[in-house]
Amino acid sequence: MAGQVTIRRAEKRDAAELAILVDLSSHGFASWLWQGAVVRGKGETALECGRCQLRSDDETGGWKDASFAEVDGEVAGAVIGYGIDTSIGDVEADHPVLHPLIDLQKKVVGSWFIDSLGVYRHHRGIGLGRQLLDHELERAAGRTASLITESTNEVALALYRSSGFVEVERMESVPLSADGKTHDWVLLTRSAT
Repeated sequence: MAGQVTIRRAEKRDAAELAILVDLSSHGFASWLWQGAVVRGKGETALECGRCQLRSDDETGGWKDASFAEVDGEVAGAVIGYGIDTSIGDVEADHPVLHPLIDLQKKVVGSWFIDSLGVYRHHRGIGLGRQLLDHELERAAGRTASLITESTNEVALALYRSSGFVEVERMESVPLSADGKTHDWVLLTRSAT
């Protein structure tokens, strides 16, 4: 039985917890990206670099754009959403793995982009993902909502489709290593309601 569920906006002090949930929702892709900052001498661990990025006051997709689901006062999940404006047209991928993601985002200028949605495993199955998604759809304030997920993430695809999202386009991912698995990145949108 689920306890008392609360959805709240993130605070700057939540950045470490947010980094964990962003990495969880991306199946380790975020920590792989953050490890690049470690290699460049910007931090000692990938998680530290993620925390620093997400606690920035000026970072799109950082703490100011995030909300948490709590169960009985314990953080159980998070979602990040923000508007995609025309400045995305000027963004150039600094690594090949980012090309398809940025190219797909460029197709949804003007939409409310749900960047990340993750729930800790021990809190799954009680509807927190749907509550966080509904929260972001309210924040969209009448705009079309968009998101990108992996073609292999059947649970997420089912949630999004049941919430009115439809597939717009797919692009093949770039493997993270020479022997890495590939999948498609799936762009989904939901019309403003």
